[in-house]
Amino acid sequence: MLQVSRKIDLVYGGGSIGLMGLVSQAVYNGGRHVIGVIPKTLMPREITGETVGEVKAVAGMHQRKAEMARHSDAFIALPGGYGTLEELLEVIAWAQLGIHDKPVGLLNVDGYYNSLLSFIDKAVEEGFVSPSARHIIVSAPTARDLVKKLELRNPTKLCALVLKDWVQS
Repeated sequence: MLQVSRKIDLVYGGGSIGLMGLVSQAVYNGGRHVIGVIPKTLMPREITGETVGEVKAVAGMHQRKAEMARHSDAFIALPGGYGTLEELLEVIAWAQLGIHDKPVGLLNVDGYYNSLLSFIDKAVEEGFVSPSARHIIVSAPTARDLVKKLELRNPTKLCALVLKDWVQS
């Protein structure tokens, strides 16, 4: 697994099912540090098997995303559903607002995110998203290509100040 061979740790949504469970298990079994962040109310539904690494139970979804962001150097969205899209769009909006300047990547396996990328390009064309904000997102069809792009990414400053302590207690 690329993440293990490149010595990349994992911060993820904390579940033991589906793609979240498979990725976290592989990264953990490869000797990397794994932090799962999950709202207490989702634990019965998303943790059905053995958890790996460090599991942080939080009060709600916003706290989950803030905690994940606090521990992350970059954000990568794998193919997923509504929850993935919601988390992805929030970290994109945070970057646009200058809350963070961490890279955001889409693992666009078999063109999974092509329609979303077309939607974003249309929003730029229509003036709803600035061209500089379009460059918040990088995408690639393979994990290897995506990691290379994320490592090369030079954050585009969308505002004068990136807030260092953006999560208020």
